[in-house]
Amino acid sequence: QVELVESGGGLVQAGGSLRLSCAASGRAFNGYYMGWFRQAPGKEREFVSTINWSGSGTYYADSVKGRFTMSRDNAKKTVYLQMNSLKPEDTAVYYCAGGALRISTGPRDYTYWGQGTQVTVSS
Repeated sequence: QVELVESGGGLVQAGGSLRLSCAASGRAFNGYYMGWFRQAPGKEREFVSTINWSGSGTYYADSVKGRFTMSRDNAKKTVYLQMNSLKPEDTAVYYCAGGALRISTGPRDYTYWGQGTQVTVSS
């Protein structure tokens, strides 16, 4: 059974920080690229970041570059998204994704998805 479980979302003021976690079980983690996506109300799901298996390579959407940092702990089967200098436009449900075989910004390249965690940034 494959499962991704996100945590760490919440309400924060603009300029604040949050750290999201995504714990994986089963086949969702080992050897795969992992990603974070987000979806705001009335908008399509959009790419946020991705990381390779070793954690040595990351790629970010322009909208979060320099503010967000993705990392992974393979021993714990967990990926993280450190979000700093948050803006109201970062408000969305954040989804952890796994199972990608290459670096990708497209949701279709990820096989496994978490249930999402709400991030709300107040102005």
